[in-house]
Formats: sequence, structure tokens, C-alpha cells
Amino acid sequence: MRKLSIQTRYMLGMVIDATGSGMYLPLSLLYFHHVTGMSLTQVGTVMTAAALLGLVGNPLTGILIDRYGARAVVVGGYVLRAAGFATYPLVDSAGPMFVVVAVVAFGDVSFSPSIQSFIAEIVQGTARDKLLAAQRSLRNAGLGVGGLVAGGVLALGFGAAFQAIVLSTSAAYLAAAALIRSIPQARSADAVLPARAKRGYRLVANNRPFLLLTALNVPTAFGYMVLSVSLPVYITQELNTPDSLVGVLYATNTVGIALLQIPVTRLLTRYRRTRVAALGGMVFCAAFLSFAALGLVSARTPVLIGVFAATLLFTLGELMHGATTSALVASAAPEATRGRHLAVYQLSWAVPTALAPAALTALLTLSPTGMWLLLALGVAGSALTLIRLEPRLPERAVRPDAPSPAGPAEPQKPGLSGPRSQQA
Repeated sequence: MRKLSIQTRYMLGMVIDATGSGMYLPLSLLYFHHVTGMSLTQVGTVMTAAALLGLVGNPLTGILIDRYGARAVVVGGYVLRAAGFATYPLVDSAGPMFVVVAVVAFGDVSFSPSIQSFIAEIVQGTARDKLLAAQRSLRNAGLGVGGLVAGGVLALGFGAAFQAIVLSTSAAYLAAAALIRSIPQARSADAVLPARAKRGYRLVANNRPFLLLTALNVPTAFGYMVLSVSLPVYITQELNTPDSLVGVLYATNTVGIALLQIPVTRLLTRYRRTRVAALGGMVFCAAFLSFAALGLVSARTPVLIGVFAATLLFTLGELMHGATTSALVASAAPEATRGRHLAVYQLSWAVPTALAPAALTALLTLSPTGMWLLLALGVAGSALTLIRLEPRLPERAVRPDAPSPAGPAEPQKPGLSGPRSQQA
């Protein structure tokens, strides 16, 4: 394994992780319904409660990253999830289900801030944007492959199919942990915690530009959720399109991200991250306005064309916003307390993700057009405010190739990128 390049080991770990996750995610409700006999509503309630409990681990994640390094937390989160999935076959009622799902939820919560911190430790400048783009692309592909594998296993019809899937997911997390563990961890002297920063989140609370950057992500995070929460209901019930179109649109988005994220991000690394992320937000706004306008169209063919066009706009917004914003946030966080900063930022995703099913469904019931207009207003406001925030953010965060405060940009780690002259 040591003979593989750092980049190869990292991306192989992400593909294995995503494939394992993709095998289980489409079956999460069905699995516990199958093994416990509980209703889908009961299963969903227990899973939601366990996921909310998992959010308690968010502050601890940031402290652990700053104390022990991001790699240790990434590996620990994988091991925790592997242990949880390994015990899934033992679940037979609501109580044990809550316990094991909560264990997995703690591992899930630790992933985003720790993996972003880890990337920030091993690559700098435009290489960070490109690695995040490659990660998004390959993880989308891995999730799709995992879903196909799970479908094939279930199609075989043998009784232990569900158990084989969860145990395979557990094994995938252990393999990903081994690959990440094999990557050397490099933390600079700037990453040593000052004595006054060893406990608590005071430095994060005093970093007002970063807190505003975090708050600006909340409307956009709600926007990301429409593809899985609002859009299926809207196009089938309000626009009267076939149910099968839901899967086609989801595949259009997923395949688009998998194929285009890397080339799009390479093209955009020459521009300021704030401007690219803001433009992505405005493209989201255009997509939401397009969905709203379709409610005024009655002819079937224009509706179908419009739905695909709006979905493509949404995908373009995601291509511009996703990897670029991740690199922007990781670079805006001070290195010594990056873990805690990214743990706080993760709340801007976790809270909307938890609230979106109830909030978006309520808005959709009240006024479908109003929901789209509110989402459009939210992402547009965030985009415009981000431009105004730009002067208050660190130069190295705004411009990928900006030198660090200590001097010239650090050289790239072997195996993660080519010479700077070859970067976009």
C-alpha cells in the first residue's frame, strides 16, 4: 500500500467509502423494517432521533481534530461506523436500533469537518480545490456503483442479502480507514494550539467573518436539499409528470457531478473562490425561479423540457458552489483551530439537513411557488452578502494561489499535484 501515491491512496479510500455507503443508503429504512418488523414510520422516527443525538458529537469533533490531528479523527470515525454496521445484524427492536444507529451517527457527524481538515493539512492552493473536486466526483460515482451493487445483491433473492450488504458496508469503512491511516500527516508549526485555545470555542465565537460565512451557507444548504425532498413531490403532484421522471432527474444530477466536477473546478481555480461560490449561488437562484415558473405552464412538453433545463441549472450551480466553497471555508479557518471552526461550519449543513424534510414539505403544502421564491431569495441574498464579506476573509482563502502570511506558498506534497506552472 505504501507504494501507492498519496493521492491514489486518498481517492481510493473515498471511492471505497462511497461505494459502501451507496450500498446501504437506499435501503436504510427498509433494512430495519425488514429485520425488526417495525413500521416504516417507527423506523424513521428512531433514525431521526438517533441522528439528532449524533449532532451532540459535533463540538467534540472539532476539539479532537485540533488536539490529535484530522487523520486520527477521520480514521476513528470510520472505525466507529464500521463497528456500528457490524452490530446491525444483532438488532431486533427499537432500543438496540437506537443505540447502534446513534453510534453510526456520531461517526457520520465527525466525517465532514475531519476530512476537510485533513485535506487542508496535506494540500494547499489550487491543489486543494482540485482534490476536493476529485473527491466529489468519485464519491458520486461510488455512491452510484454502491446502489447498483445493492440492487444486484437483493435481486439474487437469498435470505441473508440485507445482512451481506450491511457487513460489506462495515468492511468498506475499515478498508477506507486503513488507506487514510497510511497517508503521512503533516501539521505545520502554526497548527500547534496556543495555551488559551486548548479548550472551548472562544476563538471561533470571536471570528465574526467566519461565523458570517457559516450563516450564509444555511439558505444554500436548504437549497441543496430540494433535489431529494421537494422536487419529487413538486414535479409529480404539482406539474403532473410521471413518477419515473424523479429517478431520471436524480441520475442527471449525480452523473453530471461525477463527470464534470473535476474539469469545471480546474477551469474555475483561476478566479476568486468567493466570486465563484457567489456565482454558483446565483445559478441556484435561476434554477429555483425556473422551477417556480413551470407552475404557470400547462402544456406537457414544455414542462418536461423546463424541468430538465432547471435541473441542469441546479447541477451547474452545484458544480460551481460545492468544491469551491469547501476549499474557501477550509482556507478561511485558522490552522491552529481549524477543527473547531469546521465543526461549527458543519452545523450550517447538519441543521438544514435535519429540518429540511419538515420545513420544505410545509412550505410546499402552503404554496409551491412561494417555496421556490423563498429559496431563490435566500440563495441570492447569501451570494450577494458573500461578495461583501470578501475583504474581511483571509487572502489565502479568497485567492487559491495567494501566499501565506509567513511567506511564499508551501510546496505541494508529492503525488498530490503537478508543478504550480501546470495548475489552472
